[in-house]
Amino acid sequence: MKQQEAVKILNENTSLLHDALNWLIRSYTICQKIGVKVEYSEDEFDDMETLSSRFARVTDIVSQKLFRSIDQVELEDKGTLLDAVNRAHQRGLIESVDKMREIRELRNQIVHEYVKADLQNVFIDILEFTPILIKICNNIFEYCKKY
Repeated sequence: MKQQEAVKILNENTSLLHDALNWLIRSYTICQKIGVKVEYSEDEFDDMETLSSRFARVTDIVSQKLFRSIDQVELEDKGTLLDAVNRAHQRGLIESVDKMREIRELRNQIVHEYVKADLQNVFIDILEFTPILIKICNNIFEYCKKY
């Protein structure tokens, strides 16, 4: 892939992340007010599920699109997702490989949880990790300004 094409894809993915992040922040703001509860009203549960979905989407865009797009622009070997995450850490995009791993594991939980009681436990983690994910996104935007 030519450098110019790689930069174009990076810019498209950055724009995609920007839009998805805005929706995530909107949901997070709503759900912070709801907080952690033993029982949620139907509307509150819907709001929390929306946050969960948006968290998973942003996580996918970051890990599957942005980290890899940056690698393409910087002519790094593709490698595994762990390779891409390690390079993101070296670039200062993430503070900790372990935190990113936890975010990915939470994303996987979101995608595979179907029992209401289990989802309620996931909501606690989503509320905790959303600010970390937002910070990662902002680091990516700052890093990508040079392209």
